[in-house]
Amino acid sequence: MILTDELCDELCTAAREKSKEIGIDISFAISDETGLPRVYRRYGEALVLSVTLVPGKAYTSAVTRCKTKDVAAAAAEGAPLMAIQSNDPKITLVSGGYPLFVGGKIAGGIGVGGGTEEQDCAIAEYVVSEFEKLTGQTGGRPGG
Repeated sequence: MILTDELCDELCTAAREKSKEIGIDISFAISDETGLPRVYRRYGEALVLSVTLVPGKAYTSAVTRCKTKDVAAAAAEGAPLMAIQSNDPKITLVSGGYPLFVGGKIAGGIGVGGGTEEQDCAIAEYVVSEFEKLTGQTGGRPGG
């Protein structure tokens, strides 16, 4: 298992540090490669909505192997994955979910919520970069 308790703790710390730097309270979730939850944390007074939304972001990014922002674009009217969320109600089409890759294979997903789209994505991108450092990866995505 790549997403050990210790690695998950380090990713939570990275998310919390970046959110403090930005000046917002967040919720943060990590799922394994199948989308099952590994960790959920709500820091400070993060939005109540994030309690359900953020784990969904982690799930979505793990099972689709894409950022939730990209899944949303692909799920739009006339797009290749139009209405994917109607087939799997756990799919979340809100930005802030990012997949985690190791050796070109999906290792899990993270979800960040509590700020603006830009803030959530900045925190998620920071966590992904920390994950890559901690696991010795470069580029994150398969072939990257």
